[in-house]
Amino acid sequence: QVQVVQAGGGLVQTGGSLNLSCAASGRTFSMYNMGWFRQVPGKKRELVAGSYRSGTTTYADSVKGRFTMSRDNAKNTVYLEMNNLKPEDTAVYYCGADPHDDGVGMIADDHWGQGTQVTVSS
Repeated sequence: QVQVVQAGGGLVQTGGSLNLSCAASGRTFSMYNMGWFRQVPGKKRELVAGSYRSGTTTYADSVKGRFTMSRDNAKNTVYLEMNNLKPEDTAVYYCGADPHDDGVGMIADDHWGQGTQVTVSS
């Protein structure tokens, strides 16, 4: 059973920066696909950035050039560096783990972090 624990988030002004981290248990973390998602009331949870076991990292168009996802397989941890934040980035951010290469759209309920609030003020 994979355990996912997040840290970070908070309140920042437009143009500021915040960092998130996510640690996932497991002896085969390097084989996990990992994703950062965000959700606001009334909208579906959306994928912000994905880090795949192939070594590829992808980003939603809305955050390209501003957010950077990285991973440290030795620490079973992924990170999200968020720069030049905008009010539309305000959301609850979730970390999800896909340990079986099912796709980050198929993350099981018990493979999510607890969520953390990111608020960007105008």
